Amino acid sequence: MSQKPGKQTAPPPVAVRDGELAPITAMMSSRLMVLANLLKRGAILRYKRLAGLSSVEFGLVASLGRRPPMSVIRLAEAVGMDKSQISRALAELVSRKLVAKAVNPRDNRETLVCLTKAGLAAHDAIVAGAQERNWRLQEQLGKEELAVLFDQIDRLTDTAAQMLADEKDLK
Repeated sequence: MSQKPGKQTAPPPVAVRDGELAPITAMMSSRLMVLANLLKRGAILRYKRLAGLSSVEFGLVASLGRRPPMSVIRLAEAVGMDKSQISRALAELVSRKLVAKAVNPRDNRETLVCLTKAGLAAHDAIVAGAQERNWRLQEQLGKEELAVLFDQIDRLTDTAAQMLADEKDLK
């Protein structure tokens, strides 16, 4: 495989410290996915308990937030799903009177959605829960450690985005 000019070669694999770990589970990406999945599962349980919301529903409520009404298409983009994927959850939120739908007065082909008063209360519960979870995580590290970690996360995110783009180019 040829290498592009200016690209660094991949570092040698990190030796597995715990002989019981399979090599894939010792990889950084695997460890980060485990962390992300644990955080997601905890969030899903919390938001189900606090606001009675499924994972897709709480994503929609969080994305709508305290913003002006937005189109269903824009909401789908904000949560990284297509319109058909969110339609059932959105219909459920409308039936529970957490979300209101209206025709866009500027374009009657477009539907706008926003949180109702009850939806805003659910949103605020989500935000309060997220702040508490964030605090519990951040208290594990000092100020300098957090700054380094956030910088590293940003760098890894940029690299992961490039890796995704590279994979899409290989289709």
